[in-house]
Amino acid sequence: MIKRIVKLTLREDAAADFLAIFESSKAAIQSFEGCLHLELWRQCDTSAVFFTYSVWEAPEYLEAYRQSEFFQRTWTKTKALFAGKAEAWSVEVLDI
Repeated sequence: MIKRIVKLTLREDAAADFLAIFESSKAAIQSFEGCLHLELWRQCDTSAVFFTYSVWEAPEYLEAYRQSEFFQRTWTKTKALFAGKAEAWSVEVLDI
């Protein structure tokens, strides 16, 4: 299992547009094979920095989602709202 965190820094005027894109896309993302969980977070001290947090059964499922036509279409719309480059981390939980 992997967890994916993506930081999205948007233009100040783009938050509402991004929220609309996320709202219309979240059910489709959650229905992708291997997607176990999806959340949207917003940074406390700004209205234009968001994080998506998702849990995937395995890296192959995340990669299949990222290569899908749906992702490409949604990412193109989202990317147009950016004020800075997106940052992403895929992590695995270590129980030490």
